[in-house]
Amino acid sequence: MSTLTVTATCTAYGASVEASGEVVAQGVLVRRVAWLTGLARDLTACIVAARWSVADLDALASGRGLDGRVLPSKGWMAVRRLGWGVSPAAGVHVCDRVLRCAQEQAARALRLALHRRVVVAAIVATWPRDQGARTGAEWAALRAVLPSGVSAAEIRNRTRQVRAYLDAHEVFPADLTELEQPPKVAAQVVLAAADRQLLTLQRIGDHRALLRVRLPLVEFPACARDWAWHVLPLALPPTVPPEAKLCAPTVRVSKGRVRVDLPFKIPITVAPATGHTVGCGFDWGLNTLLTGAAGCLTDSRETSDGRTIDNGRVISDGRPLAYDARGVSAKLHRLRAEREHLAAKHCHLERLLARITPADPRHAALRTAWQRVGVEHERLCARIRYLNKALAWSAARWAVDQAVAAGATVIYLEDLATLEARGRRGRANARLSGQVRGQIVEAIRHLAAKHTIAVVTVPARGTSKYCPRCGTGTSVLRHCPAPDRLTEKGWTWAYCPACGLSCDRDRAAAERIVSRGLLGQHTTRTHRSTGARAIATVVEGNVARARRPRKPTRAARRARRTRTDLHPRPAARDRSKNRPTPKRPTRTLNNSLNNPKDNPINSSAGRSANNLADQAMTSSRVPDRRTVPAPPPSGSGQRPAGQAPKPGRHQPYRTGHVWNSHPRTGFHHAKATPVLTLTEHRGSPKQTTPIRVA
Repeated sequence: MSTLTVTATCTAYGASVEASGEVVAQGVLVRRVAWLTGLARDLTACIVAARWSVADLDALASGRGLDGRVLPSKGWMAVRRLGWGVSPAAGVHVCDRVLRCAQEQAARALRLALHRRVVVAAIVATWPRDQGARTGAEWAALRAVLPSGVSAAEIRNRTRQVRAYLDAHEVFPADLTELEQPPKVAAQVVLAAADRQLLTLQRIGDHRALLRVRLPLVEFPACARDWAWHVLPLALPPTVPPEAKLCAPTVRVSKGRVRVDLPFKIPITVAPATGHTVGCGFDWGLNTLLTGAAGCLTDSRETSDGRTIDNGRVISDGRPLAYDARGVSAKLHRLRAEREHLAAKHCHLERLLARITPADPRHAALRTAWQRVGVEHERLCARIRYLNKALAWSAARWAVDQAVAAGATVIYLEDLATLEARGRRGRANARLSGQVRGQIVEAIRHLAAKHTIAVVTVPARGTSKYCPRCGTGTSVLRHCPAPDRLTEKGWTWAYCPACGLSCDRDRAAAERIVSRGLLGQHTTRTHRSTGARAIATVVEGNVARARRPRKPTRAARRARRTRTDLHPRPAARDRSKNRPTPKRPTRTLNNSLNNPKDNPINSSAGRSANNLADQAMTSSRVPDRRTVPAPPPSGSGQRPAGQAPKPGRHQPYRTGHVWNSHPRTGFHHAKATPVLTLTEHRGSPKQTTPIRVA
């Protein structure tokens, strides 16, 4: 048994002062919480700015304090052991527990900077000869000095950062402090570093909790009387189970509301690393964000020490699993292009402002435009983050549901650290590098832990190159645009000239991923600090597809008995016909008006303009009936053209004489394979006949 830590965001709509019983409205509560977060932010910013140097980062990275003792894991204790004190502004009274919260947030920011520092130092030490691309040997040298778990997207971003500094200064940065400015500090209070002198948290029932915290009564408190205890009632979301243990939250102000990020712990059962017989493998794609396949391991045996020797074969049920996020991806690409445009415009306005003085009459207009573009850029970034988060959790929920329905005990994913494609596929991965792949992996690990399903990453190199049926590293697939264009070069479809396999490229890669995982699970390694599991050794094996025998229908039995064709070809009306029917000329109203000979106005029978529309012949392709919904039966308004209104919340509503559609949510729904529960025979629930291996 173990514990899983989850964070739920709650909202405090009001509070009450404990001493006097005064009811604090939402606006007053927001203002007082903002004063507290502002004090903590200023203290944290002072610590980070004062310790943003090579010597201080080296002291933090050494892991030893001034007295030689090992630095503790708690950030505020490590900062105090290093002697990095901080004091509030003159005339401002802040208790020691608020100083603790500020020191904890500063320690977290500086420890994150240590990770970026190691990555930048490794990139500078193994700088490639060609700045455009690294060779295989250069990638191997870089991976050897990088810490484990660094993705290719992070390497690419840090490489671009170093290249920009090199182009501007013509020398490499000596340290991270030269490459970056001190990180910005968020306006929040990390109450995990405090104790009962600053907050208490009590759960009342299954859906409510009370947060008791000290808040300032003025913006700059001068003494202890300017602080008071406030009781904040919180409504717990349904995702917090009754048996969960609540922890100290983080308080912040967002969009005029007091947000309480409440972490809680729930007990879970740890999934084993080996001994799996049924698993699901998922491949990363461009349009189909995830493509999966379920596999079953047969003929495996266990040794006396509990290890599983996988000398069998992997059988797949042949059912492809796909999560198509084409609509969301297209929207995200458009938003990113707009974000880059706004960022370039913001930088251009900033350069213009630097060239003129405040006394210039153009300065006020340029500064207003610069601020407006900056606000729009921040809003667009927040919208992109929201879509990325929604897409990541939706895809993760779908993948875990598919694994649960298939009875799998393990999920295999491509290792993002080794995912580096070339050619058109490489450009696609570059576009997706800033998307949601890392968030999807973390979400899948979180959701799979609740179902006791292990999540293991496998090497991504070569999963789409060889055939999953006959190519244990020898039979190379031929990539083409479509199944009917096998001789052309492409990347969507995979065809094997040896065995005749013809399927989607991502589907073949998903089968190889689940095969690598099930056959090489005895080499699974667990990271000591993060707990992430990975397979570094590639064990190849062919994947067989299971065929589900079906009972023949009555028509099939009759055709077999009478030796006739089950689907006979319909008799042709004219057997002598050996050429296509020529296209007949179509007479329309425009052709009749343009041709004087066929113009019905020039004829004796068509002198009247009232008979003009009746005499003009229309095309046979024009439908006789209206293809859009007719106007409403009552009222003078007209409903917009399109599909008929559906009942429910999407049905159009009428305001006055105008029909308005329901406002859209702005989120493009993704298309995914439905979740179907399979039996132990890997077939439908009604099927009891064992499968046959193809």
